Amino acid sequence: MTNFFMELSPVYQALLAGIFTWSITALGAAVVFFFKKVNNTIMNGMLGFSAGVMIAASFFSLIDPAIKMAESLNLISFVVVSIGFLLGAVVLLLGDKLYRFIEKKKNLSTTDQKKRCMMLIASITLHNIPEGLVMGVSFGSLLYQITGNSLVSSLTLALGIGIQNFPEGSAVSLPLRREGYSRKKAFFMGQLSAIVEPISAVIGALLVMKIKYLLPYLLSMAAGAMIFVAVSDLIPESQHCKKKNLITIFTLIGFTVMMFLDVALG
Repeated sequence: MTNFFMELSPVYQALLAGIFTWSITALGAAVVFFFKKVNNTIMNGMLGFSAGVMIAASFFSLIDPAIKMAESLNLISFVVVSIGFLLGAVVLLLGDKLYRFIEKKKNLSTTDQKKRCMMLIASITLHNIPEGLVMGVSFGSLLYQITGNSLVSSLTLALGIGIQNFPEGSAVSLPLRREGYSRKKAFFMGQLSAIVEPISAVIGALLVMKIKYLLPYLLSMAAGAMIFVAVSDLIPESQHCKKKNLITIFTLIGFTVMMFLDVALG
């Protein structure tokens, strides 16, 4: 099975990674069949762990390979990576603004249950599109065999995004269940929010593979996007509990796991 995956083209690898992260979202949405609510400490621990994975991946799997790739293409590496990194953060910032706008509209809606449902799904979906692109860029860059970027690091990145998707799935299905939707419909809507990840992963991989000179920019953009998500969303959200030190330890463990896999096995 491992050899089969390794022999696939980066596009198919990105597609399978996107399907994996989507399936974790579906798993998170499936909690609606068993619980009315999920333990907050567990959810916050998963978010903290994912934040650590993303922070480590942003350097070891994305920025460092972007620098090496820029140098091999005779580009000014620190300029290229700086532009890409900040551009990635700006794109996510604009997406976050749109997310807040949708949230505001959702809160202002009255008795239109269908409208509230669609707003909720759209707001979570906005976060999943760049995550899919990040995975696609990571797998697509494997084609160039850059030092510091490996299949292990790409798989670990997909795992980190998948772990983060679990609470996102339940964040859609559980509120919909409280609004009166059936368990099956709430589950369907919850998993639907991540269906964009396999699609955007393939797009990201194709972009990298077709336009070589875009690779340093796209890798650093992905890093900027991941740092933005970790700092603006995952870490603050994970700290909304009394056991902040425990959640911080989960974040450090996530960083250490990603760093170990990238450096020792990459």
